[in-house]
Amino acid sequence: MNSNQRVAVLHGIRDIRLQERGIPLPSPRQVLVKIAAVGVCGSDVHYYEHGRIADFIVKQPLILGHEAAGVVVAAGDQVKSIAIGQRVALEPGVPCGVCRECRHGRYNLCPDVQFFATPPVDGAFAEYVVVDEAFAHPVPTTLSDEAAALVEPLSVAVWACGKARIEPGVSVLVTGAGPIGLLCLQVARARAASRIVVTDVSDHRLEAAKRMGADAVVNVRERALSTRDIEANVLLECSGNQAAVEAAIRCMTPGGTVVLVGMGDVALNIDAFQSKELWVTGTFRYAHAYPASIALAGSGAVQLDGLVTGHFALDEVTGALEAFRNDPTSLKAIVHPNGRV
Repeated sequence: MNSNQRVAVLHGIRDIRLQERGIPLPSPRQVLVKIAAVGVCGSDVHYYEHGRIADFIVKQPLILGHEAAGVVVAAGDQVKSIAIGQRVALEPGVPCGVCRECRHGRYNLCPDVQFFATPPVDGAFAEYVVVDEAFAHPVPTTLSDEAAALVEPLSVAVWACGKARIEPGVSVLVTGAGPIGLLCLQVARARAASRIVVTDVSDHRLEAAKRMGADAVVNVRERALSTRDIEANVLLECSGNQAAVEAAIRCMTPGGTVVLVGMGDVALNIDAFQSKELWVTGTFRYAHAYPASIALAGSGAVQLDGLVTGHFALDEVTGALEAFRNDPTSLKAIVHPNGRV
């Protein structure tokens, strides 16, 4: 193995440069992973276009990419659970393990988590990365490299549906048919929801929702959502859009559950929530969700490969980050740092 690798580095807004850096050495409890596939997330695009997300500001060169999978090629001398040659999906946030939130099992809320591609922590648009062995999750041969990378956004959906307590017979409204909304749809279907309606403003994305199991779809650019479409026990809000939230609340049953998944500057009408006694919760990433996500994808209950709409080499990262803006039919771009197999 060479001592150097290629990495794609964000140096400023819309400024990605291919560079050489040393291959990292795993610490005693880390594994070195040769990266096969990395999904492009909306957060990657936001950093690329704006240089920041809220208080997270790119102040120094940063490697983007946190939806990653690959194969273990080296391991620290104290690694016990992962063998060299094992294909793995990488859980990109390694918590401190000792704070109050970690000790209560809520490690997604750890204030000192080291999360890939969140300034100043480098991500996975690189040929190799190191990660703690506990966060390198073995994947079955039934999963492609691309699907293994997309276990990360699937975990967001698994966490959201868990927070919603979706069970057989529940009616579910999903607002926003981007990758996360489409995955929430599939997880809700796997949990035996009785009726699932998906809304968006894109016919292409709504067609994808139909293919992935939606009972009905509504293009809210063409007509307003109403209780004729659904009276929902659960809302999985994946759009981050004010109008979508307001319309969805009007379609909720009393005592229903609202899970805010999408990020956006949305104001909530407290009167509407109080009059129906709605349960409302936010979500932030996930905790302990990778095993369930891998099981769902490995069994075929959730289809991940169907989300992939583009493949890019490491020297094409700029194209991958601009795919959604350039192609309205794009759902999920995949970067292959070591070439596509």
